[in-house]
Amino acid sequence: MNASNKNILLEAIELKALFDRLASEIKEREVLSGPFQLVGIHTRGIPIAQRLAKLMNRDPDQIGTLDINLYRDDLSQASEMPVVKETEIPFSIDGSRVLLVDDVLYTGRTIRAALDALTDLGRPKSIALLVLIDRGERELPIQSDFCGKKVSVQPQENVKVRLQETDGVDRIEVIDRQA
Repeated sequence: MNASNKNILLEAIELKALFDRLASEIKEREVLSGPFQLVGIHTRGIPIAQRLAKLMNRDPDQIGTLDINLYRDDLSQASEMPVVKETEIPFSIDGSRVLLVDDVLYTGRTIRAALDALTDLGRPKSIALLVLIDRGERELPIQSDFCGKKVSVQPQENVKVRLQETDGVDRIEVIDRQA
């Protein structure tokens, strides 16, 4: 991060390179172990999975979408009326090698909820995890199999992934929650 853009971790061009690298890493792993079925976690995991699918010459419409809101252990703290989004898996989970996709890995609680939601839908052969950003400070013993970038930020800071599909811009930045 340079002094004039202290809060910007990655700009669009760097984010594109990160996507290209991750797609290559996935394809390399698939040569050894077989293909993954991609499942994106609402909200930003879905466009991330779709972009990766395009880079790997796959149909982005065959990406699974997973809503974890009702599986969260902090549901009562998040909202009295949680907004439930659609879970749609266009393939059988049973016996599949699933690649779970999300934007930021922090405490591990989102991924724990996603694992619960996913296994309620079937019994996959294996589940791997891909995240764009790993900010550390885990509360649960969860780690990514594919990681775009590991960063160290202060506890009062959030890592915000902004994507063209959801936010109108491609950028990853750090924002202070107390500002």
